[in-house]
Amino acid sequence: MSIKQNPAELSAAPAMGSVISRRGFLAGGAAIGASLLLGQVAEAKDAGLGAAASATLTSHIFQSPRHTTRYWEAGPADGPLMIFLHGWPQSGLMWRAQIDAFASEGWRCVAPDMRGYGGSSVPADASAYAVSEIVDDMVALHDQLGARPAVWVGHDLGSPVAAALAAHHPQRSRGVVLVSVPYAPLGFALPNLLPLVDRTLYPADQYPDGQWNYYRFYLTNFDQTVSDFNADIPASLSVIYRRGDAASVNKAYRSALVGRNGGWFGSAHRAPAMPPDPTLWPAADFDALVDAFRVTGFRPANAWYLNDDANIAYAQAAPDEGRLRQPVLFVNGDFDGICDITRSSLGDPMRRSCPDLSVTSLPSGHWLPLERKQELIEAMRSWLQTKGLSA
Repeated sequence: MSIKQNPAELSAAPAMGSVISRRGFLAGGAAIGASLLLGQVAEAKDAGLGAAASATLTSHIFQSPRHTTRYWEAGPADGPLMIFLHGWPQSGLMWRAQIDAFASEGWRCVAPDMRGYGGSSVPADASAYAVSEIVDDMVALHDQLGARPAVWVGHDLGSPVAAALAAHHPQRSRGVVLVSVPYAPLGFALPNLLPLVDRTLYPADQYPDGQWNYYRFYLTNFDQTVSDFNADIPASLSVIYRRGDAASVNKAYRSALVGRNGGWFGSAHRAPAMPPDPTLWPAADFDALVDAFRVTGFRPANAWYLNDDANIAYAQAAPDEGRLRQPVLFVNGDFDGICDITRSSLGDPMRRSCPDLSVTSLPSGHWLPLERKQELIEAMRSWLQTKGLSA
């Protein structure tokens, strides 16, 4: 099944490519830089860490002929390398709490703004957001950092990137931590997700796409989806970042109703006004996230979903049938209405392809690194010690 998006659909985005990249450095970069200079200790406390534990987080720009990456770094330059990959719709700053903790323990922690986000390049072409392109960005950044084998940590759509990098470039990875989104060895793509839907919860005649209906809607109504999110960016991000709810378990999740409702926000075509949840993002970092999305909009972020055919082909080209033979930790959210692996078959392909797999579940929704900051740190720390990967 072909579900490619016409690349021209992205060309309507204003000032894309190198121009928007430079704007990102000036607008998003300045805002996020201010968040680092103003109130860093307070943000560390907001993250559940004491002021004494706060590491110095610095911003860097790496430019190559093919791409520009802004990345955040903390910890000793000679420490073992841990690289954090964010997903939709985030920035490298989402990992602040985890970076603070592990940098303070001797790790060299790096968190890039991924392609299409923050201060990194924002290509105009939809095909530029294929997983292979994003993995190549991370390979180039890894070379820039010295190319010592790293522990790669991914959340949301950063998880498929971390796993694909470990599959295609195993020599670059000492271990892999996947948060919320399990490894899909055949490629994170809608045709591979649909056979794993829990048909008890989502009968095929009522919910043909199950919880992945939002994904289908992006593919069939891409421009509307982008414009709905862009209508009020602060409200969109506030609505997106909410804590998980135990009462939602074993009920059809709202992502299954997006097509039926005519979009995430229905006939309003814009997010309802809602204050951000300060327990998730530190206030200054959330403001910086909003400022960055005011520059890029949601078009490049949503374009990550438009490359299923390419992503499947890339996964099929991985050596050793895509098996990850490094130690792998998967951290599951019990209240994650889309990706919870304890009540569906979604984790089965990962279990078959990761012979050294550890699984931990936390009482969280999808935004687990923000919702369960300290618990994720503790789960990672315990796993690193067990696997002999500690700093």
